Amino acid sequence: MEYAKLGNTGMDVSRICLGCMGFGDAERGFHKWVLSEEDSRPVIGKALELGINFFDTANVYSAGTSEEYLGRALKEFAAGRDEVVIATKVHGKMREGPNGAGLSRKAILSEIDHSLRRLGTDYVDLYQIHRWDYDTPIEETMEALHNVVRAGKARYLGASAMWAWQFHKALHVAERHGWTRFVSMQDHLNLIYREEEREMLPLCRAEGIGVIPYSPLASGRLTRDFAAAEKTARSETDQIARSKYDATAETDRAVVERVAELARKRGVPRVHIALAWLLQKEPVTAPIIGATKTSHLEDAVGALSVKLTADEVAHLEAPYVPHPVVGHQ
Repeated sequence: MEYAKLGNTGMDVSRICLGCMGFGDAERGFHKWVLSEEDSRPVIGKALELGINFFDTANVYSAGTSEEYLGRALKEFAAGRDEVVIATKVHGKMREGPNGAGLSRKAILSEIDHSLRRLGTDYVDLYQIHRWDYDTPIEETMEALHNVVRAGKARYLGASAMWAWQFHKALHVAERHGWTRFVSMQDHLNLIYREEEREMLPLCRAEGIGVIPYSPLASGRLTRDFAAAEKTARSETDQIARSKYDATAETDRAVVERVAELARKRGVPRVHIALAWLLQKEPVTAPIIGATKTSHLEDAVGALSVKLTADEVAHLEAPYVPHPVVGHQ
């Protein structure tokens, strides 16, 4: 396993992060394809065995059960709390009625405690805002997050899926008031969705922000024959993934075919090519792999040994065309 500093911090994280959206109670969330606690445990155990120390979840994943499953598994399998980096997120709707979602001071200070209880820990290493809250002043959000850090309930702060101007505003507000700044950006980035390269990645490079992309394999579309990518159990039920990729399927075909072509030439799985492309893109620190099988993690870790040439990168990127922005709202 390779490790890298997360942005400008001194914290070392594995260059592969295990995303835990695929773990949880299928009856208590948006996704019906998630793994039960019993089935998720081998995946989490395999991650630790492979040297992965970085785990990403969210309060909203399967109504909190993802956090519960992850916390119990890490308590049993990890060498100790200090040996793992736990990231979770806040923003999504956790209950009906007022104040059940968003980034108000009330919501943040309530939800961090709920997340810590579910995870079975006194602190998280990275506390991230899941989306931008258009109904709460960013000053209120940043001060509340700063107080979470000051209280020892989070070591670092991160953000996810927003416009570059919003992220820059949040960084500026924190700096102006002397509050804790964001150290990471979890954004949507892969070979068939590269819109973040226009403004967000340059901003992160300039500010020393670590990038931890979600959906690095485009929900599997970069790892299979183009026709087969529509025939998995997840693709038939995961409406969020379909909303991200179905509309651009025809224009994405050429990119997917080039991944397959280079994989054949290199004699490696396609996942190695797709992740190797992402791992060489600065300032990407660790792609978030939503593994639901132990083999998914083994394949992902294998990508660390693949180094693409400049010509290979250019060949993979050449067919890309601009896409509608997906993920910010």
